Amino acid sequence: MTRPAALRLGVPARGMLAHRTLPQLLAPNRLVPGRRRDVDVLLAWGRRPSALWVERLARKWDLPVWHLEDGLLRSVAKGKAHPPLGLMVDELGVHFDATAPSRMEQLIAGPITSAEADRARALQSLWREQRLSKVNPPVEAEAPQEPYVLVVDQSAGDRSIALGLADASCFQRMLQAALVEHPDCTVVLKVHPDVISGRARGHFSAKDLAEPRVRLSADGGHPARLLERARAVYVVTSQMGFEALLWGRPVHCFGMPFYAGWGLTHDRCEAPIRRRQGASLEALVHAALVAGCRCIDPHRHQHCRIETLMAAIGLQRRLQAQQPRRCVAFGFTPWKQRNLRRFLGGSQLRFRAPWRRIPQGVDAVVIWGRRARPRLLEAAARRQLPVLHVEDGFLRSVGLGADLVDPVSWVVDHQGVYYDATRPSDLETRLATGQWTSVQCQRAAALRQRLVKEAITKYNLQAEAWRRPPGNRRVVLVIGQVESDASIQYGAPGIRSNRALLAAVREAEPEAYLVYKPHPDVVAGLCRAGVGEDDAFELCDQVLPQGSIQQLFTQIDALHVLTSLAGFEALLRGVEVHCWGMPFYAGWGLTHDRECCSRRQRKLSLDELVHAALIDYPRYVSRDSGWFITPEQAIDDLVAWRAAPPQRRTLVQALFRHWGRLRRR
Repeated sequence: MTRPAALRLGVPARGMLAHRTLPQLLAPNRLVPGRRRDVDVLLAWGRRPSALWVERLARKWDLPVWHLEDGLLRSVAKGKAHPPLGLMVDELGVHFDATAPSRMEQLIAGPITSAEADRARALQSLWREQRLSKVNPPVEAEAPQEPYVLVVDQSAGDRSIALGLADASCFQRMLQAALVEHPDCTVVLKVHPDVISGRARGHFSAKDLAEPRVRLSADGGHPARLLERARAVYVVTSQMGFEALLWGRPVHCFGMPFYAGWGLTHDRCEAPIRRRQGASLEALVHAALVAGCRCIDPHRHQHCRIETLMAAIGLQRRLQAQQPRRCVAFGFTPWKQRNLRRFLGGSQLRFRAPWRRIPQGVDAVVIWGRRARPRLLEAAARRQLPVLHVEDGFLRSVGLGADLVDPVSWVVDHQGVYYDATRPSDLETRLATGQWTSVQCQRAAALRQRLVKEAITKYNLQAEAWRRPPGNRRVVLVIGQVESDASIQYGAPGIRSNRALLAAVREAEPEAYLVYKPHPDVVAGLCRAGVGEDDAFELCDQVLPQGSIQQLFTQIDALHVLTSLAGFEALLRGVEVHCWGMPFYAGWGLTHDRECCSRRQRKLSLDELVHAALIDYPRYVSRDSGWFITPEQAIDDLVAWRAAPPQRRTLVQALFRHWGRLRRR
């Protein structure tokens, strides 16, 4: 009889359902909570006391047991907010139990193909490149500059110790061996995070730490730097021994973890006969990270390759590590506060009204764009606190920000703001000094081509198509802006009004067919029109309140802007762009500029500009998970968002829109 594709998995110990990603990790099988006999398999978590009860129940009902454990790559952090994204499922035993066979042992001892070996080597490189561990806090533990060996403590009573053929005395022997065998090295003793938090105790006393060469590592930081630089790593049964193998470090085992006994480690206890035939590092890595592990992506919780999960967690670590840990934000509305928490994920945020003082115990001040009171900036400067300027990104949403539509991208700038040409910004500095490899430029080119193919712009508004008039007359599009916008105040030293821009373009291109497109926020009644803008038809051939901007790009010969992002979007599509202000994309040899900036003397290729502006500079956040994503994934999100049925405005959005109309009057 053929077993059905989807099994009924009994969960007698309901406590494991606290791991809310369990159903997705075990899909397509279905979880059946409670003490039920009409199931195909019973689930037990590791070797906990509850697992022993489940095993007795399984023997009574003649049912198989699957033992579950966190994957060796689990998530960004622990806790309910960070459920496991990797899971080990073992039909025979538990991977850390050396007293009995396990599926992990069989996988390590089994044959491995050349393709699997290649994948294992690539995974080892990717693990190091992304600087991963089981859980992945952004800040890495400090490592000594002098030569050192690493000794890894564990929580007292950890089941992996006894089941790994070890006991508490092994930790003392391990520390002494490290001191004796490396007399010219510092010995770094890494404390387990649960011991640091007070949830558990370790195996070493103050007397053990009195040895002059012993240095304590108890900051709870990520272990990548410690493993990367260590001359050798000493463990009892800790997973860090496996991670040390991935880093190519010699590993000394004083117990029998799943990776010991295969000839890959220096073992201080006898290996089970089942492991004495040995195994390659590739077989170990493939068994531990591929064959023995199930993974789901963090955004939609669908099954994925471990490489996908590794890249996602690595991206979280890098972006979280770029920002100060404790920030205070001034002047953010409740709607923007919610979004700021997403784009500064990993930082501790406090919010203050614009007139409040900077509190003690913070590492940085956060403001929206250039909206900060001079007194606040002066106070931050006196205390030598960095000021982070937050603004919309260049691939923002489907809908207007002024309509309270949540963004998929914002920028966090440590120097200024990209639209402020009066001073440097992180983007300008990157454009002025950055170097991009051919591989990076190829990625930027592919991103640019996809943006054009998918017709992605900043707001992705839908509108009727517009066709250029017949004949050979040159068609020029002039883009209007909200005249109170900060990008005009700080990026347009000459012309600063839409009407003046139209007049200048008409003078510059007297024979052209001039099309004027007012800003969508003005058309929607969310912002005021500029002085004389209602009479724009006097200076152009056509005013186009509606119309899809990306479709217009296919119908025009040139575009004129003050500082509008439409100029950048037009460059991506090969359109001739004239800048009457100094937007971030001007001054690099790609546009026809009426103004100049002494800091921008470099000539860039379009793909270098794209890499800096769309890959290096912004932060993208998934609408599904709230995790950071790549720009390519952001395009996927925007395409799916645009294709979905439009959502009704919330009451807050409706009130805000009505308030905008009243303000215009």
